Amino acid sequence: MSRLQQVKENGQKVAEAIATVLKVDVEIVDLDLVRVAGTGKIRNDVGSRLRRGLINKHVIKTSKPVFIKDAGHHSICNSCPLEGDCYYMASIVYPIKVNNAEVIGAMSLIAFDEEQKRTLCSAPNNHLEFIGRMADLIGSKVAEREMVAEKIVMANQLQALVDSVHEGVLALDQEGVITHFNKSAEKMFGIKKKEVIGKNLQHLIPSVPLLDVMHGGKGFSSREIYFNFQNKQLHFVSTARPIKAEDKRIVGVVASFRDFSETQQLAYQIVNRQNSIGFNSIIGQGKSIQQVKEKAKKIAGSNSTVLIVGESGTGKEVFARAIHTASPHSHKPFIAINCGAIPEPLLESELFGYDEGAFTGARRGGKPGKIELASGGTLFLDEIGNMSLYLQAKLLRVLQEKQIERVGGTKVIPVDIRIIAATNSDLRSMVEKGQFREDLYYRLNVIPLEIPPLRERKDDILLLLDYFSRRYSKLMDKKIRGLTHSAQEICLKYPWPGNVRELINAIEYAINLEEGTHITPESLPPRMREDTNKREVFKKSAHGENKVPTLAELEREAIVRALEEYGWTEEGKQQAADALGISRATIYRKIQKYHLNGNNSEF
Repeated sequence: MSRLQQVKENGQKVAEAIATVLKVDVEIVDLDLVRVAGTGKIRNDVGSRLRRGLINKHVIKTSKPVFIKDAGHHSICNSCPLEGDCYYMASIVYPIKVNNAEVIGAMSLIAFDEEQKRTLCSAPNNHLEFIGRMADLIGSKVAEREMVAEKIVMANQLQALVDSVHEGVLALDQEGVITHFNKSAEKMFGIKKKEVIGKNLQHLIPSVPLLDVMHGGKGFSSREIYFNFQNKQLHFVSTARPIKAEDKRIVGVVASFRDFSETQQLAYQIVNRQNSIGFNSIIGQGKSIQQVKEKAKKIAGSNSTVLIVGESGTGKEVFARAIHTASPHSHKPFIAINCGAIPEPLLESELFGYDEGAFTGARRGGKPGKIELASGGTLFLDEIGNMSLYLQAKLLRVLQEKQIERVGGTKVIPVDIRIIAATNSDLRSMVEKGQFREDLYYRLNVIPLEIPPLRERKDDILLLLDYFSRRYSKLMDKKIRGLTHSAQEICLKYPWPGNVRELINAIEYAINLEEGTHITPESLPPRMREDTNKREVFKKSAHGENKVPTLAELEREAIVRALEEYGWTEEGKQQAADALGISRATIYRKIQKYHLNGNNSEF
């Protein structure tokens, strides 16, 4: 259908009006010379195509009007078979343009008899001006229709786009009346679009702060909002912007809504995706580590609480992440927090979050806690033995009731999490001493998982050394192929009080220092060389017999050696902990355990 055909009813009305006023016949044709409108003798031919139409072709091609005073005798008529015998007596043909530019057809004033000819010839310039205005009128109708059609398409596209987005979208006009409400908003608010369109937001959902945007002219981004709607408590993250006219007047507001927990979980999924660890990432072929891996694989599919026990540096968090990755909730967040590295007041707000105004310095809008962020996924509580009895009671309530309250808040927030706890302490002994709640202990110790220390995994030491030496060699762009035999012997005899973490640190240290193709004893950390050179694995007893040192003696010796090397200052203790591959809290605990200070460090 041609562009003129789309407004043929308007064209016919215009043609009939002209014919009534001027007493001549009118014909309108499109670019294919098909009659779109006509009067008088032409009326019955509307819809048919002109057989010749030389004048119309000329006008359409040149975009200029033509006045034929004597039809059949004009220069344009020279190629026409009817030259000198045309059934038109006179005519004025004018191009029809859209936006005063593109020609889309032609309009003709036609005389079939002498009276009509005298009318056309009496004032041709006036008739040209008049028909030009009428042609412009039809062209404007075409432009208007196309503009409306384009806007309808754009509106439909916009509506489809708005309905396809995951966020709920709501728009208001300047009176606060809801004009848009997409399908996601229907699901999130639990109400149909037809029930809210045309309603005033103030009457429907007065607690949503969009009218403030309307009045203040300032939008907001990613604001956490709570409100009650139809007996439901809704918790969203919202972004709102004012809609402004050309003169900067605010004529409305558009806002998007996203489920709060979903938003936070998505952020943590993105952050943690690169830290995804599977059981294949756990290096070790020895019997002891294989047994632990097999047990961990079996329990990964359940939602039961797991308590991972093991010395510092054995890889408790690695196992926790592998269990999460193998679980049905692997696409959900894995949130880890070290209970021994954060002071109790801060740990409470980190775990449970806080509401706005809960304490001095509390962030505007509040902050969700780690438990809330982990909902749907896994919460890993490392060094759980360092948690205070007060927080133990709050954690027990979470496990029992599956809900939390933020610090300073009153709203109950449901949570669905799997907890994996880890400790290097003897929780059973702590329970007996009243340092750990017995009820929480049994809640956590549903599935115990004990990670063996590295000194009990002799078969895996060379495997770990090879893996990490290749890894750090590549990272540091060096050509180190492994360890010399003597360096391997030192590593095999070393007790590794910091376990795998200490081994990793030792290899990184050696790769940094080594200039050859293999790690030599000289490139290993000094504490490892001194352990071999100055202290025999077997010590002489008082009777001259050899005896095997206890694990406690080896651990005490390693800690003293590290402190002697780095110093007994606060900074030195931190460096010693880093070198041993243990946390600062752990080294302080060991110093207290062995009653160490700078004056009694000698054996």
